[in-house]
Amino acid sequence: MRLVVKVGSSTLSHRTGKVNLRIIDRLCRVLADLDNGGNEVILVSSGAIAMGVSKLHLPERPADIPGKQAAAAVGQCELMYTYDKFFSEYDRTVAQILLTAEDVENPERRNHFENTLGRLLSMGVIPVINENDTIATKEIAVGDNDTLAAIVAVSVKADLLVLLTDTDGLYTGDPRTDSSARLVDVVEEITPELYAAAGGSGSKLGTGGMCTKLQAAVMCMDSGMDMVIARGSDPSVLYDILEGKSAGTRFKGKKS
Repeated sequence: MRLVVKVGSSTLSHRTGKVNLRIIDRLCRVLADLDNGGNEVILVSSGAIAMGVSKLHLPERPADIPGKQAAAAVGQCELMYTYDKFFSEYDRTVAQILLTAEDVENPERRNHFENTLGRLLSMGVIPVINENDTIATKEIAVGDNDTLAAIVAVSVKADLLVLLTDTDGLYTGDPRTDSSARLVDVVEEITPELYAAAGGSGSKLGTGGMCTKLQAAVMCMDSGMDMVIARGSDPSVLYDILEGKSAGTRFKGKKS
């Protein structure tokens, strides 16, 4: 299986905003194990800005673009160092790929990206992809890594996209304020009601929210690919997802 896993800033960080080393270690162990099992694994990881905020001892995420870019420049070094350290402990080699909107919108540049990604996978490397926050300016710039992950998954014709986040999946309402909200196990069509149930960004450390995840789901479903939203605090949930067990919310790809 060719698997794309996206992990958000809120999953990689403690409530303090500092990096959650235990979660990253568990994630790297599970992904390395899945790779050992013959799967092709691609990781789309947020966290550069959040790590930069922590490294620079800033009280909160900068609101201005230059501030975000400065934090990303510092944090991206820390992010890749951390991934390289943990993946190395499980004898896996990683590669960093940083993208902007132009890289996926321009046909020639997108072709180069796809060729490079394919060669890395054939060499047994686990690509770690992030948006190039240090130079991007369109709300840093693809918009969020949910969209980026869907673009990557569709581009490489992945079998499955999994978004690991700080919630169990898609609910019929906001479970933080609506006690009657229930988890949706399977979605076969994105309806206006689902968009109405989705809120904004759930964490001050990240840019994505449930709306961006629904937009990513539309891209995947239209290409015939399944997408799953699941809680990332226990990365071993990926085993259940690949085995077809009930976990999070699965969006069923449209079959031609």
